[in-house]
Amino acid sequence: MASDAAVSTLAHYAVVGNPVAHSKSPLIHAQFAAQTGQPVVYERLLAPLDGFVETVRGFIASGGLGLNVTVPFKLEAHQLADTLSPRAAAAGAVNTLKFDDAGVFGDNTDGVGLARDIELNLGVPLAGRRVLLLGAGGAVRGVILPLLNAGVAELCIVNRTAARAHELVAAFAAVAAADGCLLTGGGREAAYDRYDVVINGTAGSLAGQLPEFDAAALGTGTLAYDMMYGAQPTVFMRHAQAMGARSADGLGMLVEQAAESFWVWRGVRPDSGPVLQALRAAVQS
Repeated sequence: MASDAAVSTLAHYAVVGNPVAHSKSPLIHAQFAAQTGQPVVYERLLAPLDGFVETVRGFIASGGLGLNVTVPFKLEAHQLADTLSPRAAAAGAVNTLKFDDAGVFGDNTDGVGLARDIELNLGVPLAGRRVLLLGAGGAVRGVILPLLNAGVAELCIVNRTAARAHELVAAFAAVAAADGCLLTGGGREAAYDRYDVVINGTAGSLAGQLPEFDAAALGTGTLAYDMMYGAQPTVFMRHAQAMGARSADGLGMLVEQAAESFWVWRGVRPDSGPVLQALRAAVQS
């Protein structure tokens, strides 16, 4: 057993949510810490649904240095932060909190995790590509800015309720124009022709439901990416494969957003490849 002195020298981090017992984050960050030699201890932290702020304040008081935030607290984390990164401000939600003498810093690493997984792990450069984004909820909002920053040539947001897609287009229109990206959106009719990358940001895969979009968007050469993941391919992935597209789930996004959080906290970027391989094996076993 480690001595109290040894434990006190460890930097304390956790993932906070409700529920949180299912979280893979402790496994991921334990491997990051071992790989980089960082003195990090990472745990799960269950917060009452009406007690997020009190839980965070208690964690800070105990010496905690940072938190990953999962459902349903990402909006409360955004409100709690004293300062926000540009990507957290654009997302309107926070999944990473850092605590230091400057106060509470809020960041959102989900979008950059998605972009890094697509480009680094799947080998698909985003610059100059046509991308179709399905859904208009919080998960989608959080990835728009990183996709624009990656240099996509065209980004189309399709949602069952077209008005919500239009709202996102309006919110990011200035950034898209500055980046030279054609940003459009609406109902399923808004998408046209074949896309280089189609990203499912809806929660439909959790219920085995296929999101509404034009099947012509998929074909040979398309990467169909589902932000959800599981032991088996999602219904969206199976549909894409039947249309001749390459498919991938969001497990790599989970690992890459964690790696970005680790960098925010520690200033060290771990090698996510071996961790993703180990997690993939664990999920499929």
